[in-house]
Amino acid sequence: MATRDEVVARLTAPGAPYEIGREDVRGQQLEVFTRRQRSLAELVRDSARFGEREYLVSTDDRVTFTEHHARVAALATALREEYAVRPGDRVAICAANRPEWVVAFWATVCVGAVAVGMNSMWAPGEMRHGLGLSAPRLIFADARRRALLGEVDLPVVDLDDDLPVLIARHRGAALPDVPVAEDDPAVILFTSGTSGRPKGATHSHRNVIAALWFHLLNDAVAAELGNPPRDRRFLLATPLFHIAALHNLAVIRLAVGDTAVVHLGRFDIDEVLRLVERERVTNWGAVPTMISRLVERAERQGLDDLDLSSLRTISVSSAPSSPTLKDRLRAVLPVAGRTLGTTYGLTESSCAATLATPAELLADPQTVGRAVPTMEVEVRGSDGGPLPPGCEGEVHLRGPLVMLGYWDDPNATAAAMKPEGWFGTGDLGTLRQDGHLYISSRRSDLILRGGENVYPAEVEDQLVTHEAVAECIVMGIPDADFGEAVAAVVVLHDDAVATEADLVEHLRPRLARYKLPTHWVLTATPLPRNATGKVMRREVAL
Repeated sequence: MATRDEVVARLTAPGAPYEIGREDVRGQQLEVFTRRQRSLAELVRDSARFGEREYLVSTDDRVTFTEHHARVAALATALREEYAVRPGDRVAICAANRPEWVVAFWATVCVGAVAVGMNSMWAPGEMRHGLGLSAPRLIFADARRRALLGEVDLPVVDLDDDLPVLIARHRGAALPDVPVAEDDPAVILFTSGTSGRPKGATHSHRNVIAALWFHLLNDAVAAELGNPPRDRRFLLATPLFHIAALHNLAVIRLAVGDTAVVHLGRFDIDEVLRLVERERVTNWGAVPTMISRLVERAERQGLDDLDLSSLRTISVSSAPSSPTLKDRLRAVLPVAGRTLGTTYGLTESSCAATLATPAELLADPQTVGRAVPTMEVEVRGSDGGPLPPGCEGEVHLRGPLVMLGYWDDPNATAAAMKPEGWFGTGDLGTLRQDGHLYISSRRSDLILRGGENVYPAEVEDQLVTHEAVAECIVMGIPDADFGEAVAAVVVLHDDAVATEADLVEHLRPRLARYKLPTHWVLTATPLPRNATGKVMRREVAL
């Protein structure tokens, strides 16, 4: 049987269905899939061919491809005719996962507007920052987020009350034909920044379609290797404001005719497993915390009370996971465990930048794989030049998957986007001679808690606004459940009195819950600093 590399080479050769060639992309000659679509609206138009297959399923709704196409066409028409949304306008989506989120997304990009995926776990102040930065023309919101937004000088479309009315009013309308350029912005997704404020990673139509073709090629390779995709139903349990759920699940399923089973509400392992059983879920892309909850449940009480025989594939993404956790998963769920691969990527890369197949991961549990087709990976030193294999440096990426930049933040964009189209990730890693990448630390001080990014500066900036706090430092500490937990060392002013509970209550309205420290050290001893006044993090006692 041919190797995976041989199959990829054949499928991407000149004249092949997934041909890769070089084209000018924003001034750089990059590898691209030559037969790709040029806009996201093309995906919606083509999806009608899947007819009465189910696209979106939840406990509240079952939406076929035909019905989804009709809803998107009606809502897109409403956006143009009732709200005067035009190409380039931003439309914010501020809601928990639900089918209506997906419909709002597709309607937005089909009129050439930019879908702004607001973090549904944000506190009110964070939401105001996101709206102020993106300056949307209108907001889609569910009831809970509508209440958190308070008074806003923008139209707000309530997903429960207003959206069905708009769709009913314009039902039967044709999907608007709005020309867009490949490199026009299509999506803004937020990623925390070291400055303490979320930044809006901006993805073009080209970026999202490049992510799609990475998955299309993977499916074609699997078919060539004797495992053709069939009757797939994907669990959608990660937030739609992340690339893992939006670009790499909702978008892909629309393009290939698969079903996305949307989990509603907070993650509860028993509820999720019952959903897998009831809806015969076949594929699950999980963050490490979800895998941990699954393993713990299996080790505590077993899985015999559930029929999980439909589950054929599990992948892990969004945050590093330990080899031990992967081994435990293989032990409790052997069928799915044998399909366990991993990827490395960022919001800024739109999709996976590297891929480790199940076989590669089993042979080398530390690798995050090799560069995916059309993506280039380099490890560079402090002088900006590429390093030899085995030397640690900053991971850099280049390709049609790399974002346009950070919305309305030229300084942050200039700092991250290097000459000749390279993006500096801020992550430290090494490349082996055979192209396998190893990540040694992620974005310096970044805390990855259950797949969510927490930047210490953001939490520190809010902590020091408490009158009792003289200075503080926030760090990540190992956590068996979430991978990392948020820890804070707080130096109180002389004679000041504050408890952990006081500080938590101070932070609660200012930060999303997952950013709140759960491990505290309150002290009167100043933080250790070097000669330039910078806190020496490694010398801080937790």
